[in-house]
Amino acid sequence: MIMHFLPEFVLAAMTLIFFFLSLGTRSVDTLRGIALTGALLAVIASVLAFDASGVFFFNAYSVEPFSQTAKTVLTLGFFFVLAMSPGLLGVKERLNAEYYFFLFLSTFGLVMLSSAAEFLTLVLCLEISSFSVYVIIPFRRKGKGYRAQIEAALKYMLFGALATGITLYGISYVYGITQTTYLNELASAVPGLIGEKPLLTVGFALILCGIFFKLALFPMHFWAPDVYQGGANETTTFVATIPKVGATLLLIRLAVLIGQPPAVLTAIISILAVLSMSVGNLSALVQDDVKRLLAYSSIAHAGYLMVGVATGSLGGFSGALYYIVAYLFLNVACFYVIYHLAPLGNNIGFSDIRGLYRRSPVLAATLAVGAIGLAGIPPTAGFMGKLLVFLAAVDKGMVPLVIFAVINAGISAYFYLKLIRAAYTGEPETAQPVHLAAFSKSLGPVLILIILGIGIFPKWLMAIFDLAVTHAVPLYS
Repeated sequence: MIMHFLPEFVLAAMTLIFFFLSLGTRSVDTLRGIALTGALLAVIASVLAFDASGVFFFNAYSVEPFSQTAKTVLTLGFFFVLAMSPGLLGVKERLNAEYYFFLFLSTFGLVMLSSAAEFLTLVLCLEISSFSVYVIIPFRRKGKGYRAQIEAALKYMLFGALATGITLYGISYVYGITQTTYLNELASAVPGLIGEKPLLTVGFALILCGIFFKLALFPMHFWAPDVYQGGANETTTFVATIPKVGATLLLIRLAVLIGQPPAVLTAIISILAVLSMSVGNLSALVQDDVKRLLAYSSIAHAGYLMVGVATGSLGGFSGALYYIVAYLFLNVACFYVIYHLAPLGNNIGFSDIRGLYRRSPVLAATLAVGAIGLAGIPPTAGFMGKLLVFLAAVDKGMVPLVIFAVINAGISAYFYLKLIRAAYTGEPETAQPVHLAAFSKSLGPVLILIILGIGIFPKWLMAIFDLAVTHAVPLYS
């Protein structure tokens, strides 16, 4: 029984530990050491519990290959997000313990979300994660962008509350028609009803709106640029990665549950995917603030991800799962560079990157690989992710959607390559080298190896994801 909940136990214990640590005063290094140890233990717990299976809490909580794969990805991503920064330079020092408390609580909510097998449980887990993130955005140190971070926090919270309301409204439609909120019961009822009951399609469309908010998919994307720019670099790294993985996992569960979606729902998803790619890439072209550029990039990548989801096929879902894992490491690589170039936690522009290879070859190489991956250039994980979702769409005859996606990928290459050009050309504003601690210096090559490794050898990872997707909806009796 303990093995089934091992990752949850570890994260819950770490949340409680940081709650008590917040009552006193501890050094930054001590808190970071405890946080990294806790995150590493969560990864180990997820790996140990990978083969666990079972159903608990009146069928509302399911442990199976999909949930266990999700927990491993979430905890591993969380460890890298914490390991990326040697401290919390952008966070008010007196709030460091509280900051780690909310990070662990948010990750705990997402880990529980991956096992939730009932709609109200899903919403509860999602809100546990979301409210924790709303709270930490204003934790950024006071400085030039202080007013911006308060505005970002308010905007994020208000948009989040709106998205939650829309989601609950959609659940009420689904429940009214099917008389159940359990995913396994919906899996047997929805495919036969969704073509006959237009309101059921409306209900699922409204539920998807809440997920689109987390993914920053058009038109639920307005919060992203301000939150990325206004949050501390550490906070933005978390927002840009872990919640998006959780939202993708939930999206895949719902997509598998629906089965082959009605033509109208497929059309809506395809149109939103194209608009998201186009708005994100075209807006990113004119950005100078690197975090704001990555925010618009995330909007575009949400569109690419939806190409796989729109197919309604297991291949498309597995490709989408691979895509979000690749996106996680690509973003961590880029934010790793941003963090180390901003010793006071400030935002950086292209002028700060100029000539980076002279100041730190490790940071320049990590940024180059991250940007190449986001552009979808081989042999990176970003290329393989795009290839997988595009091939799944072509296999379903969705050639026009793929053509739009390829055109947008070409547009995005301009600003990603612009980052690389800035890092490897021109004179830096300061000749002072960027000093990295031994652990931080080793993290860059590790991220490069992961990005190239899963890009060149995707087969073993896809085998895991294929198995996970086939268990995305629990089929217990």
